[in-house]
Amino acid sequence: MDSPGQIIGFIIIALVAIFVIVAISRSIRIVPQAGALIIERLGRYQSTMYAGLHFLIPFIDRIRAGVDLRERVVPFQPQPVITSDNLVVSIDTVVYYQVTDPKAATYEIADYIQAIEQLTVTTIRNIIGSMDLEQTLTSRDQINGQLRGVLDEATGRWGIRVNRVELKAIDPPPSVQGAMEQQMRAERDRRAAILTAEGVKQSAILTAEGEKQSAILTAEGQAQASILKAQGESRAILQVFDAIHRGDADPKLLAYQYLQMLPEIANGTSSKLWVIPTEFTAALGSITSAFGPEPSGGAPTGGRGSGDGGGNRPSVQTPDHLDALDVQLPETSLQDPAEALREARGQASEATAEATQAGESSGAPFDPSASAGQRPADDGDVPPSANQ
Repeated sequence: MDSPGQIIGFIIIALVAIFVIVAISRSIRIVPQAGALIIERLGRYQSTMYAGLHFLIPFIDRIRAGVDLRERVVPFQPQPVITSDNLVVSIDTVVYYQVTDPKAATYEIADYIQAIEQLTVTTIRNIIGSMDLEQTLTSRDQINGQLRGVLDEATGRWGIRVNRVELKAIDPPPSVQGAMEQQMRAERDRRAAILTAEGVKQSAILTAEGEKQSAILTAEGQAQASILKAQGESRAILQVFDAIHRGDADPKLLAYQYLQMLPEIANGTSSKLWVIPTEFTAALGSITSAFGPEPSGGAPTGGRGSGDGGGNRPSVQTPDHLDALDVQLPETSLQDPAEALREARGQASEATAEATQAGESSGAPFDPSASAGQRPADDGDVPPSANQ
């Protein structure tokens, strides 16, 4: 059984071991990267320990504060600020700062976060108080630059560097916001109206250009169509004229064509006046001389009267039922059939000569045998069939 002395010895040894362990733990400090420790010895500043392994004197040196050397962001509560045009706006700010001197940040000021906040509020009120609302809303960069300059100068002796100051929000009063929204809506409506007018203008210009090009192309097409139609009609006329010349049509055929056209001329309720070509009389005389019998003396006789052999024109006698009337009627005389026959033959000869000349102009040679049967036989002429 252990004696009391041995027990006391074990207790003392245990206390010494605990003391040694505690002293070793207090004397060894490991500082992380981007951090610093402020060391005081017997209540006075001793040193600043940065990243790494450090040893302290137990129970003599102690850690006053730990400082974070990284850049930090501190948002501040919205602050009411009055502009130069007496409007109250609410401004939120965000400050980016970094501790550059841990000793100054620990001993020069008690709470540098609160100091930065109050300094920011007072500086913003001084800057915004010299601006109106429109300048405040459009001069963020200028306000940020002035704030940073003032804060950096004031916090330099505190061992703090202000990197940036940002205005997170600038909120005008609700009534002013409504007026601003109406103004922006009116501005957007104006721009929309201008863009619509520009679009209508461009559309009208393009439509006019399209109609112009369409009219030009239509006119060119009509001109080309008219030219081609005229060329086709010209060729058709030449073909028809050449066919008529090759067929060697006689006056009787032409007279027959005149007779076929008379019903078409008379067609229609508005036809009041007929225009008969001058050639129609000659063609009709040719038909009469061709179909009528020739008299024995070589002079043809017509149905209108008979010649006396000496070329005298017969007179038309007055009907018997007019003798009782006491009226003197003028005596009417008709053309001599022989003279009418000579005129018809002359017109037929002229037509044959014109057709021959036209045929020679077109390039087809004249064939006397083709037109021999078309000419009326003169007195004393013998038809070709009789000689054969």
